[in-house]
Amino acid sequence: MSWVANVMISVDMADSAGVAALSGWLRTDAPRRAQPEVHGVGFLKPITNRESHQWGGWKHPECEVWAGALNHADLDALRQRVLDTPWREPNLVQLLVMDQEEGFFRMWMIRGSEMRQFAPLQPSEEDEGFYQR
Repeated sequence: MSWVANVMISVDMADSAGVAALSGWLRTDAPRRAQPEVHGVGFLKPITNRESHQWGGWKHPECEVWAGALNHADLDALRQRVLDTPWREPNLVQLLVMDQEEGFFRMWMIRGSEMRQFAPLQPSEEDEGFYQR
């Protein structure tokens, strides 16, 4: 049985090496949610690659966006790894995660020395503001 988390990360173009290293960590060293002794949960792939023209529009994107479907990923460990990565532009890093059985992405950003979540509590129209952690 699998447990899938859809993940996207957007970073400044100067941080492409950092997100590539994050993808490598996910592939070989990231712990699994219920089995931390087992490593490897998947990987991320660039979706804003200039050569592949996967995004619509006539212009080239001005950010790096990578995405992947991770299996049994320890999402706390993922957020910590993103926080610990030495980004050139940490305030531009946006981690979007939609865990299995969730209907929308939650966005995490680095602010100071912590990851903060910026997302509605519920995907309903009654929510007036955004939740920050």
